[in-house]
Amino acid sequence: MKTILLLLCSNIFMTVAWYGHLKFRSLPLILAILFSWLIAFGEYCLQVPANRAGYGQFSLFQLKIVQEVITLIVFTVFAWLFFGEQVKWNHAAAFLCLIGAVGFAFWGKL
Repeated sequence: MKTILLLLCSNIFMTVAWYGHLKFRSLPLILAILFSWLIAFGEYCLQVPANRAGYGQFSLFQLKIVQEVITLIVFTVFAWLFFGEQVKWNHAAAFLCLIGAVGFAFWGKL
Protein backbone atom coordinates (compact mmCIF):
# COMPACT_ATOMS: atom_id res chain seq x y z
CA MET A 1 0.00 0.00 0.00
CA LYS A 2 2.95 2.35 0.72
CA THR A 3 4.18 1.89 -2.85
CA ILE A 4 0.77 2.68 -4.35
CA LEU A 5 0.37 5.80 -2.20
CA LEU A 6 3.84 7.06 -3.10
CA LEU A 7 3.20 6.37 -6.79
CA LEU A 8 -0.10 8.23 -6.59
CA CYS A 9 1.53 11.28 -5.01
CA SER A 10 4.49 11.23 -7.38
CA ASN A 11 2.17 11.08 -10.37
CA ILE A 12 0.23 14.09 -9.15
CA PHE A 13 3.49 16.07 -9.13
CA MET A 14 4.52 14.78 -12.54
CA THR A 15 1.16 15.46 -14.17
CA VAL A 16 1.26 19.03 -12.90
CA ALA A 17 4.88 19.38 -14.11
CA TRP A 18 4.07 18.04 -17.58
CA TYR A 19 0.70 19.67 -18.23
CA GLY A 20 0.08 22.40 -15.63
CA HIS A 21 2.03 25.01 -17.60
CA LEU A 22 -0.56 24.75 -20.39
CA LYS A 23 -2.88 26.84 -18.21
CA PHE A 24 -0.27 29.61 -18.33
CA ARG A 25 0.63 29.74 -22.00
CA SER A 26 1.55 33.44 -21.78
CA LEU A 27 4.41 32.51 -19.43
CA PRO A 28 7.75 32.53 -21.27
CA LEU A 29 8.80 29.03 -22.27
CA ILE A 30 12.01 29.10 -20.24
CA LEU A 31 10.03 29.90 -17.07
CA ALA A 32 7.57 27.11 -17.83
CA ILE A 33 10.50 24.71 -18.18
CA LEU A 34 12.11 25.87 -14.93
CA PHE A 35 8.85 25.64 -12.97
CA SER A 36 8.22 22.19 -14.44
CA TRP A 37 11.69 21.03 -13.38
CA LEU A 38 11.11 22.28 -9.85
CA ILE A 39 7.79 20.43 -9.65
CA ALA A 40 9.34 17.32 -11.19
CA PHE A 41 11.95 17.28 -8.43
CA GLY A 42 9.10 16.62 -5.97
CA GLU A 43 7.97 13.77 -8.19
CA TYR A 44 11.40 12.15 -8.10
CA CYS A 45 11.54 12.50 -4.32
CA LEU A 46 8.43 10.28 -4.19
CA GLN A 47 8.97 8.05 -7.24
CA VAL A 48 12.37 6.72 -6.21
CA PRO A 49 11.20 5.59 -2.73
CA ALA A 50 8.04 4.13 -4.31
CA ASN A 51 10.09 2.00 -6.69
CA ARG A 52 12.51 0.95 -3.95
CA ALA A 53 9.68 -0.04 -1.61
CA GLY A 54 7.72 -1.77 -4.38
CA TYR A 55 10.49 -3.74 -6.04
CA GLY A 56 10.50 -7.18 -4.53
CA GLN A 57 6.86 -6.90 -3.52
CA PHE A 58 6.14 -6.50 -7.24
CA SER A 59 8.23 -7.58 -10.20
CA LEU A 60 9.75 -4.76 -12.23
CA PHE A 61 7.15 -5.29 -14.96
CA GLN A 62 4.28 -5.27 -12.46
CA LEU A 63 5.64 -2.11 -10.84
CA LYS A 64 5.77 -0.32 -14.20
CA ILE A 65 2.31 -1.41 -15.29
CA VAL A 66 0.75 -0.34 -11.98
CA GLN A 67 2.55 3.00 -12.29
CA GLU A 68 1.12 3.53 -15.78
CA VAL A 69 -2.44 2.85 -14.63
CA ILE A 70 -1.99 5.28 -11.73
CA THR A 71 -0.63 7.83 -14.21
CA LEU A 72 -3.76 7.53 -16.34
CA ILE A 73 -6.08 7.83 -13.35
CA VAL A 74 -4.27 10.95 -12.13
CA PHE A 75 -4.14 12.43 -15.64
CA THR A 76 -7.85 11.79 -16.25
CA VAL A 77 -8.85 13.56 -13.03
CA PHE A 78 -6.41 16.41 -13.74
CA ALA A 79 -7.63 16.90 -17.33
CA TRP A 80 -11.24 16.93 -16.17
CA LEU A 81 -10.78 19.22 -13.14
CA PHE A 82 -8.30 21.75 -14.53
CA PHE A 83 -9.01 21.75 -18.27
CA GLY A 84 -12.63 20.62 -18.48
CA GLU A 85 -11.69 17.72 -20.79
CA GLN A 86 -14.34 15.05 -21.12
CA VAL A 87 -13.61 11.33 -21.19
CA LYS A 88 -14.98 9.88 -24.41
CA TRP A 89 -15.95 6.27 -25.03
CA ASN A 90 -12.67 5.46 -26.80
CA HIS A 91 -10.67 6.90 -23.88
CA ALA A 92 -12.65 4.70 -21.49
CA ALA A 93 -12.11 1.67 -23.75
CA ALA A 94 -8.36 2.29 -23.83
CA PHE A 95 -8.34 2.63 -20.06
CA LEU A 96 -10.15 -0.70 -19.69
CA CYS A 97 -7.51 -2.31 -21.89
CA LEU A 98 -4.83 -1.02 -19.53
CA ILE A 99 -6.69 -2.42 -16.55
CA GLY A 100 -6.67 -5.70 -18.46
CA ALA A 101 -2.89 -5.31 -18.81
CA VAL A 102 -2.63 -5.10 -15.02
CA GLY A 103 -4.68 -8.27 -14.77
CA PHE A 104 -2.37 -10.09 -17.16
CA ALA A 105 0.73 -8.76 -15.37
CA PHE A 106 -0.48 -10.15 -12.05
CA TRP A 107 -1.93 -13.37 -13.50
CA GLY A 108 -1.18 -16.25 -11.16
CA LYS A 109 0.21 -14.01 -8.43
CA LEU A 110 -3.09 -12.89 -6.90
